[in-house]
Amino acid sequence: MDAGLLGQIGLGACLGLSALGSSAGAGIAGMAAIGAWKKCLMQNKPLPFILVAFAGAPLTQTIYGFILMQTLFNTQVLSAYAVLGIGLFAGVGIGASAIAQGSAAASACDAYAETGQGFGNYMLILGLCETVALFVMVFSMLMA
Repeated sequence: MDAGLLGQIGLGACLGLSALGSSAGAGIAGMAAIGAWKKCLMQNKPLPFILVAFAGAPLTQTIYGFILMQTLFNTQVLSAYAVLGIGLFAGVGIGASAIAQGSAAASACDAYAETGQGFGNYMLILGLCETVALFVMVFSMLMA
């Protein structure tokens, strides 16, 4: 297999695995938001639209994967094997962050719909999960 092709696989993996995590995380949080809205409807409570912010939080990891992919594409220093390795492992790290964030967001949806309180605290926890993806992106860019 051509070494250049391996580098291109790494570029695709970087974005694809990040997006895979984002979609899984948003799906997890989205299911919780829908369940929380159902509880509100059954109790004749207003539906808190703010749950959309929790459900959408994992989507930013796709952007981080894209930014890193562009950086790896534009580098002249790394071999194709290095691009493959960085793309694969960074994509997994960023995607895993999105899944963890979606899981935390699911709990945030349930808690906020039940109490109507704690939005800032819940977002803080989601931000902690997000920080892992930012660290992976930035540290990977420094390697490139």
